[in-house]
Amino acid sequence: MQSKDYGDDVLAGDWRRPRKGQIPEIPAEADLVVEDPDSGFCGAVVACDKFGVTLEDRFGNKRLFPLTEARFLIDGKPVTLVRPSAAPKGPARSASGSIAVQGVRAKVAKESRIYVEGLHDAELVEKIWGHDLRVEGVVVEYLEGVDDLPAIVEEFEPGERRRLGVLVDHLVDGSKESRIAAQVSSPHVLITGHPFIDIWEAVKPSAVGIAAWPRVPRGVPWKEGVLDALGWGDNTGLAWKRILGSVSNFTDLEPELLGRVEELIDFVTVP
Repeated sequence: MQSKDYGDDVLAGDWRRPRKGQIPEIPAEADLVVEDPDSGFCGAVVACDKFGVTLEDRFGNKRLFPLTEARFLIDGKPVTLVRPSAAPKGPARSASGSIAVQGVRAKVAKESRIYVEGLHDAELVEKIWGHDLRVEGVVVEYLEGVDDLPAIVEEFEPGERRRLGVLVDHLVDGSKESRIAAQVSSPHVLITGHPFIDIWEAVKPSAVGIAAWPRVPRGVPWKEGVLDALGWGDNTGLAWKRILGSVSNFTDLEPELLGRVEELIDFVTVP
């Protein structure tokens, strides 16, 4: 017998792969559970747009994947995910990807706080996590750098019900920031940070419309070097408005920042 699917020779060609016509197209509806075979990441659809589909696993971890043919598995079978004809139905999500709480006024601010290094850091955190912070009653304040961090922590007087979380730029081994952070040892204080020289770098280049953030030579102020390399003029304020305006939700930020901010929010909201 001959098979209309395989022709005269059933071993001809790549018989292990389903043919294009055999791979079903499935709308990426909210809460649909799929698996990425390359990474093994398995999660439910929480967002889908022209940039890709965002999955959230059972631990709350989120990852963005492009909508490429036959990339996903449902019950072990390959499928092609496509954008739904309408917005995915399901619980409304905040910019951070958390479930948006509707009709709830902001809580009275807790004594606990989150400190970030600068105004730009605070504005970015507010844009992505503002909803979550208001629901939890957490205030974010910005510092003028971290050189005086030990004294700032001491003045804050952290305690069991008065926790302090601090987000630090360029917190890598051997950096000035890491040496300063090591001077604080209170169990009621969590100092964490991202590896980027400036919070600008925590925004994905693709969101801003550039190929990559420029490498700035040593001795040149980083922001000035970036503006010069990109031909954006010399106004850092306008440049930041351009960068911040390109950010719409958590998928526009690097994972190294996302994880650290979530960690700080969890730390200062523990009962």
